[in-house]
Amino acid sequence: MGVMQKMRKNTGVILWVLIFSFGILWMLADTNIFDIMHQGPRSLGSVNGEEVSMEEYNNRTNYFIQRYTETTDNTVTPEMRAVLKDRAWDEIVIGKLMQQRMDQLGIKVTDQEVVDMITGENPDPFIRRQFQREDGTLDRVALKTAVEAPENKELWLAIEKQMRQKKRQQKMNSYLQSSLEVSQSAIEREYIQNNTTADFSYVRFPYSEVSEDEISVTEEDLKKYYEDHKQLFEREKSYRFGFVSFDKSPTKEDTTRTFEEVENLRNSFIETDNDSLFFETNESALPYDPKEVDKSELRDLFDPVKSLENGEVSEIISDDGRLFLLKKLSESNAKIKYLAYAKDVKADPVATIDEQAMEAEDFSFYATEDGFQKEAERNDKAISEGFATEGNNVISGIGPSQQVMEFLKNADEGSLSDPIELEDQFIVIHVREIVPSGPEPFDQVKDQIRSTVKSQKRKDQARSKVDGLLAENSDLSSLAEAANKDVVEIEGLSRSAESIPGAGREPTVIGALFGLEEGEHSQPIEGTSAVFVVRLNNLEKAELTDLTTNKRQQLKEKLQRQKAEVFMNTWLEQLKEEANIEDNRSKMFGR
Repeated sequence: MGVMQKMRKNTGVILWVLIFSFGILWMLADTNIFDIMHQGPRSLGSVNGEEVSMEEYNNRTNYFIQRYTETTDNTVTPEMRAVLKDRAWDEIVIGKLMQQRMDQLGIKVTDQEVVDMITGENPDPFIRRQFQREDGTLDRVALKTAVEAPENKELWLAIEKQMRQKKRQQKMNSYLQSSLEVSQSAIEREYIQNNTTADFSYVRFPYSEVSEDEISVTEEDLKKYYEDHKQLFEREKSYRFGFVSFDKSPTKEDTTRTFEEVENLRNSFIETDNDSLFFETNESALPYDPKEVDKSELRDLFDPVKSLENGEVSEIISDDGRLFLLKKLSESNAKIKYLAYAKDVKADPVATIDEQAMEAEDFSFYATEDGFQKEAERNDKAISEGFATEGNNVISGIGPSQQVMEFLKNADEGSLSDPIELEDQFIVIHVREIVPSGPEPFDQVKDQIRSTVKSQKRKDQARSKVDGLLAENSDLSSLAEAANKDVVEIEGLSRSAESIPGAGREPTVIGALFGLEEGEHSQPIEGTSAVFVVRLNNLEKAELTDLTTNKRQQLKEKLQRQKAEVFMNTWLEQLKEEANIEDNRSKMFGR
């Protein structure tokens, strides 16, 4: 149902709404309420009281969008735009937090340090690139001329600002790196861990050998586990919602239009003297790339090119929403050379996409007035179900969507969204239920707990059996014989390993193994998949005398990288947690 038709149907209601609205407006005309409303939030947000301006947010967002389009050669979809906007916001916040922390630490850059970065003995790499001779040396005469030229004054002020900021950041990095120094003892421990090996034997008792009849799980067992492990069932805030969709896929008319456009290009493709220019001018979905392949390797879809004369162009070939024109360039006994021009069938931005957008807007407007369910029935729209959890942008029923999550985080139960544009559809969301964060109810996790408790009881049963067998059999061979199992021999297992050949990932067992004396066997060890009894046959300890200077440096760099990655992530998260970050984007943009 179109907008005008609906308006005509509801003319009486609309007139009364307008009359009442003008009455309210008249009463409020002499107040300053509209000035206050129009002001909205005073800024886009703030970080510990420091404002985030609209200009810097837009500049950073545009930078990410430009970089995305340049590196991917793709247009920015509404969903990707939402992701890039959040990335821009996060980078601004982190940047301000870093600047504030540098201020607190008193990290400053002197004028002389900036001068040295530009004209000193070892200028910054940026300066060297701009004034580098062909032989790689610095042209100091050209640099001095550029610095002293009056017309370059504003440019050098900007460069000095960037150099100062870069130097300040380097000082901050040095400060942080000083807390990440790797000790010699840590390097030596890592070397010993990686180069100490063991020869050992083991007998393995898989948990799967314990039958279901040997396990009993009561309701009390389940409730006790739930009460003792409630922290395991903590969930984030979640949302249940219904939504209707408006398809953006190409219509039959779009396909027909694209066929006609491509058909009209056939003669031009035949007659052109510059195929590369033809591809560029007519925006081929494939790059200009003359292909020469063995006839036997030509893909079946392009088989029609074989029957063409040199310079001739094929009829349209259609494949999964893409239309092709093939131009034969040459042919030999074994090979064929051709060009493949392609055009994707896309939805018309006006006749298809804008029309769907208007339908979605109509739906959202009237659903607000008459109710989501009623409007869906009136438009013969199916209501799909969706579920989302904060912290996870993958939404059941929809897929990954930053936009949907942003709407839900600011919604209340019963809220109705404006149309949200996704990759292939517009959707309108009706929030049905918001479940606050906290432990999931016992009844909802009961089956999950049953599986966990049963698994632990199976482990306990297996451990108990092995305890009994080991009490009666003091060595590995007699234990294996009593259990009708084999003793498995392993040689040269590294102390840093996490998996045992033939047994899978068993870090607990490996840790226990390297705690034994040579010739000693362990008590039963509960591993990942089985209970193990292991015996250490031989231990080859790494000798620090074999740790060369080069190996020591390599290990140091490796440990520093690992330590830095963990530290920086933790440090930045701590900065954000301690900060007072105000994000007004949802109020400013209606997100």
